[in-house]
Amino acid sequence: MSFFYNIFVSLLIFGMKVFALFNEKTRKGIEGRKQSLNLVKSAFSGSDKIIWMHAASLGEYEQGLPVLEKLKEEFPDHKILITFFSPSGYENVVKKKHIANVVCYLPFDKKSIISEFTSQFKTELFFTVKYDYWYHLLDALKKQNVKTYVISALFYEKQAFFTFYGKWFVKQLQSNIDWFFHQTSQSLNFAKLIGLIKSSVAGDTRFDRVKQLRERNNHVNFIKEFIGDEKVIVFGSSWHAEEKISEEIFQKDPDAKIIMAPHDLKRVQHLKQIFPDALLYSQISDYHPLLSNHRLLIIDSIGLLSKLYSYADIAVVGGGFHEAGLHNILEAATFGVPVVFGSHYRKNPEADELISAEGGKSFGREGEAANFVLFLLNDDETLTAMSGNARKFVDGKPNSTEIIIHKILKNIDPN
Repeated sequence: MSFFYNIFVSLLIFGMKVFALFNEKTRKGIEGRKQSLNLVKSAFSGSDKIIWMHAASLGEYEQGLPVLEKLKEEFPDHKILITFFSPSGYENVVKKKHIANVVCYLPFDKKSIISEFTSQFKTELFFTVKYDYWYHLLDALKKQNVKTYVISALFYEKQAFFTFYGKWFVKQLQSNIDWFFHQTSQSLNFAKLIGLIKSSVAGDTRFDRVKQLRERNNHVNFIKEFIGDEKVIVFGSSWHAEEKISEEIFQKDPDAKIIMAPHDLKRVQHLKQIFPDALLYSQISDYHPLLSNHRLLIIDSIGLLSKLYSYADIAVVGGGFHEAGLHNILEAATFGVPVVFGSHYRKNPEADELISAEGGKSFGREGEAANFVLFLLNDDETLTAMSGNARKFVDGKPNSTEIIIHKILKNIDPN
């Protein structure tokens, strides 16, 4: 089966190189991987001890970061490596302040490439987040006797591991992973069905991360002035479906304030066509007249969304009305904001939990979602109840980071 795996990786590389001719993000990933080896060579020496976190993209990075930060506290002399598979994760993190000595793309999983990359430094501890597994990488780490973990692991019925051709890779996971820290009991049960018994439930580290958001300064210039005395709906990581919802609310409720933060800034010009009188955040100045008279604000800057949720009365989070999948709903819920979203969230078990806690609501159609938001805007009792439920839902989750760190420290001492 390793032969077929190698063919798969070769086809993946070929396909990405072809797609890169037409797609800027993919092209950045291809070009970025050419720099990965030189980056670790220049930053690490043979005597350095490395803690390495791998994340497929930005969401997984956010899940892994609380654990990485705690490990850095425990072992301040160790150096930090963060690798990404996708450009969206890499591009967002490399431009910001972070704790890593190196942030780079994970090289493609070909044996020779991975062997050269991992031989440049001494990895003491490695963990991947959620479900990004690469055979040659895990095999190389095992041969170096590296303690290897999966945090916020999530197994579900339709994964390849539960097919006849996935059994080979399951054996690699059995051999090469020291411990799986699962988000849910259901994930743990699925893992045990295929023999991954070195597992336990630790919960979702994203809850630890979003609790931390409350402790920082969440002020965003001009937002209070824009909102005034009205209720405000924040549309976070919006796609076309969420734009339709905002249109309906805009037309039916003349008092509601709307803040749109599109998933892709390329949507900004389209939003201006839908809402020609909308403000662009980048164009607001200290002297903007009568800011509170405007009804809709388009966020055409990155990095503000999680702070904007602290101002929201209601959040509509994007991604759930199509197969791309739901974006982060916990960043809103942690501030006690009711969350409305679409029904495509198979890989987001927290969505079902928030619905059960009556802090969120899911809909299959945009019109249904819009009607519910309009209902909440005019029913203070329900809005207040859902707000409290959302906050309690986040507060009630255990400190997953502490559970994970406790287990890791019992099994490894990198000093």
